[in-house]
Amino acid sequence: MSSTRVLVADANSTDGTQDAVLFFRKYLNVSVVRGGMPSVGRNHGAALAESPYVLFVDADIELADPSLIRRCLERAKSKELHCVTTNIICRDGGWIDKTFYAVNDCFQYASFLHRPFATGMFMFWDRKRFWELGGFHEQILFAEDYRLSQQVERQRFGIVRGGVYTTNRRFQRMGHARVGWLFLKTAMNYWNEKYFLRDHKYWVEPEPHA
Repeated sequence: MSSTRVLVADANSTDGTQDAVLFFRKYLNVSVVRGGMPSVGRNHGAALAESPYVLFVDADIELADPSLIRRCLERAKSKELHCVTTNIICRDGGWIDKTFYAVNDCFQYASFLHRPFATGMFMFWDRKRFWELGGFHEQILFAEDYRLSQQVERQRFGIVRGGVYTTNRRFQRMGHARVGWLFLKTAMNYWNEKYFLRDHKYWVEPEPHA
């Protein structure tokens, strides 16, 4: 909808992102804001939002169901939820890539037994509660989305079916073993803030082979 405000956080990209975004100004109420690390860009965008709810998505995300956002809004309003997420579907890559994301979805449902979590691929927030929790911790260099979502009470957290599509770029860049190990370590250190403040080299590009 042209009345929906879209804020794109751009961290000085050189691939024409800003030009591509501004091209859609004739169709959408879209603007580019200063980015940086994910938590910085997301907080900058959220600071400009005036709506009761804000939705955070990654750059490579596509909705698998066109009614997903509407249903998230309806669930959040009717249940007075603070954070809503959905399933993540890997459309590209092989069966290993798809299995990794399917396992992530299973862990997400199982987390309701203790502490539910969401990822920055799709996080629908009550804006007031988002800022009451301090927004994304800008000193955290890895899993800032996981860390913030774990502060939401179980009764105020929801998962709406429908899903979003993502790519397998994380596995291509880091490898399945490293991604899986980081996920497990993060889950085991959910209580340890010092773990999240350490640099886990998540954003370091692997050196090219000779």
